[in-house]
Amino acid sequence: MPNQEIHQFSLANGLSILVERLPAVQSAAVSLSFPAGIIFEQRGKNGAAALLSDLLLRGAGPYDDRQFLIALDCIGLQYSISPGWHHITFSAATVATRLKESLELIGTMVLQPHMERSHFESCVVGREQILRSIEDELRQKLAIEMRRRTYPSPYNRPIEGTLEHLDSITLEDVQEHYRRCCIPEEATLAIAGNVDPEMVLGWCEAIFGNWSGKLSPPAPELERHSYAGHIDFDSTQTQIGIAYPAVSYRDPDYYNAWATVGILSGGMSSRLFTRVREERGLCYAIGASLNTLKDRGRVFCVAGTTNERAQETLDVTLHELAAVGEDLTEEELQRCQARAKSSLIMQEESTTARAAAMVRDWFHLQKVVPLEEIRQKVDSITLDAIRGYIERHPATMVQVLTIGPEPLQVQGSVDISEM
Repeated sequence: MPNQEIHQFSLANGLSILVERLPAVQSAAVSLSFPAGIIFEQRGKNGAAALLSDLLLRGAGPYDDRQFLIALDCIGLQYSISPGWHHITFSAATVATRLKESLELIGTMVLQPHMERSHFESCVVGREQILRSIEDELRQKLAIEMRRRTYPSPYNRPIEGTLEHLDSITLEDVQEHYRRCCIPEEATLAIAGNVDPEMVLGWCEAIFGNWSGKLSPPAPELERHSYAGHIDFDSTQTQIGIAYPAVSYRDPDYYNAWATVGILSGGMSSRLFTRVREERGLCYAIGASLNTLKDRGRVFCVAGTTNERAQETLDVTLHELAAVGEDLTEEELQRCQARAKSSLIMQEESTTARAAAMVRDWFHLQKVVPLEEIRQKVDSITLDAIRGYIERHPATMVQVLTIGPEPLQVQGSVDISEM
């Protein structure tokens, strides 16, 4: 995409507006991210951000809860809203000709939410059901508990909230979280599609120009940090989680870190899938991913196996993670690069993906990275560069968490929560 058009505007209230014009498509996507994520929740109120996300769709401005949902459906808006560590993000897509109406409804939702008590009570019931279902989904529970034990507070709080805190959160707590955190400062509105950037800016100034508020600092140290390496659970299966330090998205080594994880866990030809699952038959599922905050990153590796094969699965997986740089091949790198290019092509054709990527880039880098620049960085990855990255960031300082009937033996594990 050599002529990629990305326009950046800032409203007087601090709202950053990013617009990418994609004349070859007929759709438009919106991603609005505002600083109301879990790191801004008050002590003992983990879950306030999730409840606010649920409550924002329950009526706004002149619309009651049903009328608001009908209004969204009438313009064909496909949408979702979810909390994150830093932000609550509302994402939506529709045909480009309905963008103005979409922005008006989004503005009404953000600036004039009803947040009524009866709706809050139903949101609490729904949130409790979600949290209880997680207790039975061991793979999801493992991912949450790995974050809780790996990152420092407040980044170790579950994005989904906790049953422990849910009963203590009141409607007034959620309303206070909204007033304090649903603000334009450090908020980002990204729009991608067949749109006129200057026209979009005019709409945004009219809709969001009166939005006001100043950012509060993130919460300080909150809940006690957990370090235990095993959670007892009576099951025929054992879930294994492994975490170790990597680099953040803004680090110059990021693409080498990404390639390393891609070689380990990029598809059915990857190291972990073939050497742990296929060749040895040790587990039914295994994979790794690169996760990044602003100033640090982690590789998370998870595996599900039977109790009988759990120890061997852990031992072999730790070996493969530590030894990934010993026998890298050009074929592995080429497969990794091919997957990345395929993903970039699909991103070029998806307005939703482009809007989300712009918000991510702006948060981490304060700029939007053109797809052509990403393609060039992927093409420039070499085996020597990957080996150099692995030498600087070896998978030797690992943190292991298991869920199952028996704890496993781990050699050389350390706590990395403050690294």
